[in-house]
Amino acid sequence: LQDYAAHGGLQGLKRALAMEPAAIVDEMVTSGLRGRGGAAFPTGIKWKTVLGSPADRKYIVCNADEGDSGTFADRLLMEGDPYVLIEGMTIAGLAVGATYGYIYVRSEYPHAIATLEAAIERARSVGWLGDDVHGSGRRFDLEVRKGAGAYICGEETSLLESIEGKRGVVRAKPPLPAISGLFGKPTVINNVISLATVPIILAKGAAYYRDYGVGRSHGTLPFQLAGNLKQGGLVEKAFGLSLRDLLYTFGGGSASGRPLRAVQVGGPLGAYLPESQWDVPLDYEAYVQISAMIGHGGLVAFDDTVDMLRMARYAMEFCAIESCGKCTPCRIGSTRGVETLDKIAAGGPGREQQVHLLRDLCDTMLGGSLCALGGMAPYPVLSALNHFPRDFGIESSQSAAHPA
Repeated sequence: LQDYAAHGGLQGLKRALAMEPAAIVDEMVTSGLRGRGGAAFPTGIKWKTVLGSPADRKYIVCNADEGDSGTFADRLLMEGDPYVLIEGMTIAGLAVGATYGYIYVRSEYPHAIATLEAAIERARSVGWLGDDVHGSGRRFDLEVRKGAGAYICGEETSLLESIEGKRGVVRAKPPLPAISGLFGKPTVINNVISLATVPIILAKGAAYYRDYGVGRSHGTLPFQLAGNLKQGGLVEKAFGLSLRDLLYTFGGGSASGRPLRAVQVGGPLGAYLPESQWDVPLDYEAYVQISAMIGHGGLVAFDDTVDMLRMARYAMEFCAIESCGKCTPCRIGSTRGVETLDKIAAGGPGREQQVHLLRDLCDTMLGGSLCALGGMAPYPVLSALNHFPRDFGIESSQSAAHPA
């Protein structure tokens, strides 16, 4: 605790304790911080909604269900610097009038869970948490809740259901969690990296943070390098650098020594990007323009031996296994998608017709799914089909295609 404070910890919280809740929220809005879990929704706007929602009780929920392939930034932060997350959640509580928080951690992170529980206990013992935060007379406390291995519980409403002791099934929106969330009360739900960024914004001011990055993508993101790379690991950089920089300057190229062919950015629901798109700046809006997403900042690299049809099938099968089953496009569409990809892999004269069917199916999932699991599953499938058509046995991405 003393070490954390000696290295600049608590400066943000001390400043927040001297501010009105609305002023803290305005600081977050000005900073331009956006959700680091994948959706990139402006954090300050979410907080403002919760602040303006009258209720006898409000909650702060940290989504630490880091289930995307190739991601480990949340785990490293929880295990290595847990107090910054506790401080960020406490500031969030002060900002919106919440008195209790939950950190929802995936069960596959036993060391992170043990570290957080020890840190919370120590913080509580010296008055950083509890009924009298730093002698201010204001209350905020929190606890760790352990997930049970469901990928769908990374979706915020499904996560709330799980904390409440129910099966992790997606809720229909509206109402938004910011108005009716945990136990029906206004709830702030943010990712680990989002909440851990809050203390530095409060300590150094919104302008300090806002001036990093490009366009509407403010600040920094810990990019996680995985897959067929010589140097895997975590690189925190401001938005605006390119995928090529990450792959070669930091990743050192492929571990196999063969040319890199594709990179999946943003977890198992992220698009597979070919080399022609590696110079697009890492910026939320720029990636939307190329039908991709930055997500949680994880990237998995593949060399030229990869079979992109097999990777597309893996993505669709992942969705079929992890679907909560509530909506038809995701529950049925993902299963039919796997079957269709198997038919394409089998070859034969009807292959082009199956490709056309696959595109139709992806359109339905994109437009009709209740949450991002079904809505994003087509991204890796369509990107593989569009950029690597020969792996599907067709000559070009326009073959058997219709406008997406």
